Amino acid sequence: MSNRAKLFGALSLGACLLWFRAAAEVPPETVGQVAELPPMAGAHWLWVPDRLFRHSILFDGDSGRMLGAIDSGVQITPKPPLWSHARKEIYNVDTIYSRGHRGERKDFVVIYDSRTLNVKGEVEVPPRAADTGTGIALVGLLDGDRFLVVLNQSPGTSVSVIDLENRRHVGEAQTAGCAGVFPAGPTRFGMLCGDGTALTVHLTENGELDRLARSKPFFDVIDDPVTEKGVRDGSTWWFASFEGLLYEVDFSGNAPAPKEPWPLFTENEIESGWRIGGAQHLAYHRKTKRLYSIVHEGGPGSHKDPGTEIWVYDVPSRNKIDTFSAPNLIAPFLGPQAGFDATGMLGSFLSFVLPNMGVHSLTVTQDERPLLFVRHSDLGAVGVLDALSGEHLRDIDEAGLSGALLVVP
Repeated sequence: MSNRAKLFGALSLGACLLWFRAAAEVPPETVGQVAELPPMAGAHWLWVPDRLFRHSILFDGDSGRMLGAIDSGVQITPKPPLWSHARKEIYNVDTIYSRGHRGERKDFVVIYDSRTLNVKGEVEVPPRAADTGTGIALVGLLDGDRFLVVLNQSPGTSVSVIDLENRRHVGEAQTAGCAGVFPAGPTRFGMLCGDGTALTVHLTENGELDRLARSKPFFDVIDDPVTEKGVRDGSTWWFASFEGLLYEVDFSGNAPAPKEPWPLFTENEIESGWRIGGAQHLAYHRKTKRLYSIVHEGGPGSHKDPGTEIWVYDVPSRNKIDTFSAPNLIAPFLGPQAGFDATGMLGSFLSFVLPNMGVHSLTVTQDERPLLFVRHSDLGAVGVLDALSGEHLRDIDEAGLSGALLVVP
C-alpha cells in the first residue's frame, strides 16, 4: 500500500469517527490569562512549525503541554525559530507581500522576547530569502549569537548577514553555485556546492565578507549526491548521501576538509533495499556521539519516503548499535479530532490494526537524558522516545496539520 493510500485510509477513518462521535460537554476555556516562559529554555522543549497554519508551536516534551507560538509569513514552510539564550531573544525570518500573496515583497528577521513571545523588533533584509518544503539549512545563528545568516535564492544564491547586536543588515555574500548555511564558528559558516565541493564563508569581526575558501570535490552530484539535512558537532558536520554514505566535513580551517565517507548500510542491507529517507532524516547527540537515521525499504528515488525504523550508530566506531521502531502516529493524530483518548483501549486498538505510516523527521535533545522527537509530515502529532533505549514514552497531539521540521531550542 502506498503512503498516499495509507494517509487517505487514516483520514477516512477519522471522518467516520467524527460522524459517529457522541455529543459531550466541553469545559469552558479560561481566557484572558497572560503567562511568561521561564528565563531559560527547558532541555526538552521543542518547536513544531506548521506550513498550513503558518506558525511554530513551542511544546514541553516531558508533559506534551503547549507553551506558546509565534507566527510566520507566507513562505512554503516556516523557517526554524532561532533561540539566543544569551540575548533572551528568538529570531524568525518572515516573508510578506503588500497584497497578501502578491505585490511588493519584503523579508524581515523578526525579533521576539523569549519570555513573553512579544515582538520587540525587526530587521529588514533583501527580499529573496530562499524557501523550501522543509526549511532546513536556510537560516543559521552563528556561535556567539551576534550574527544571523539567511540563504537567498533568486535564482542565484547569496547569503545575507544580520548583526543582531546592532540590529542591522550588514551585507550580502555572493555564493554562486552553493547553498545551505551550516554554522561553524562566530564568524564562519559552511555551504554545499553543485560541483561536489564545500565552501567556507569567513566574515570579519563586523560581519562583512572576509574571504571564501573551497574544498576539492568529494561527492558525486549525479550518481550519489548528499542531502542538506546535516548534523553538527562544533565545526564538524555530517551529511548522508542518497545511497547511504556518511560524509564528515570539518569547517574549522581555512577551507573545508572532508574525510573519506563510510557506509550506513552493509551489502546485505543494501541488497534488501534499506535506504535513508524522510525530510529531516538525521539527528546527532553530541555527548554520546550517537547518530540517528530514519530508514526504509525502497528503491532509487525513494529518499523522501518516511521510515518505520530508526537506526542508531556510534560515530567514532562507525558501527550500528541499535534499532528503534518508529511509533504509529495515526491514533494520536485522530484522537483529539474524533474525541477519543489515543492512550486508551480504542487508541491502542487503532495503533495495532492500522498500518504504521512511519516518520519523516526526527531531532534529539542534548542533555544527559535525551529525548528523540519524531513526526510524519502529514499527521499532526509528535512521538517522544527515550533516545538511549528507544522506548516510546508518549505522544504530543494537536501539534498542527502539516510540516516536516522539528527544532530543539
